[in-house]
Amino acid sequence: MLQITEGQCGKCAHFGEDHANDQKLVQIRISGQAPENFQEPCGHPQLKPLNLTVTATSGCAGFAPAKAG
Repeated sequence: MLQITEGQCGKCAHFGEDHANDQKLVQIRISGQAPENFQEPCGHPQLKPLNLTVTATSGCAGFAPAKAG
């Protein structure tokens, strides 16, 4: 398991944005831990056209905190 800190994709609203209420994503955001191989598409408006797939510990300057619960 990887530890996720504030500012990393796993805690960003754009991480898996198309299915943000998915139970696995919710658990990752709550626990701050993600499996090493867990990846999701980035939904940041400026990056979405690039079809980026990122890990929960990735990050960028476009970080937007995910809403709790």
